[in-house]
Amino acid sequence: MSAPQHPRFALDSSLAHPVRFSLVAALASVEKVAFGDLRDELQVSDSVLSKQIAELEKAGFVRATKSFVGKRPRTTLSLTSDGLVRWRGHLDALRRIADPGIPDRRSS
Repeated sequence: MSAPQHPRFALDSSLAHPVRFSLVAALASVEKVAFGDLRDELQVSDSVLSKQIAELEKAGFVRATKSFVGKRPRTTLSLTSDGLVRWRGHLDALRRIADPGIPDRRSS
């Protein structure tokens, strides 16, 4: 009988970058957030945030909605349903790496 797979194999590589990890963590606790508010919370530049959002959109984690408030453009961000499921799986894997006594919730 083979040994169970190490939990690191359940980590999502899309979240390996610290800004992407922080971005998804921030979005996981809210329905949506404005680009500027997220930029300020994460303490990154517009260009850094834009690049990481593009990566997460491509990976299916994040949805960016563009609109106008008056004549000013506004970008609102939210996690996709799949992004939330993958985020929770990533956190579960981190917990199992940090504490090997925690059972794998994916199999229940």
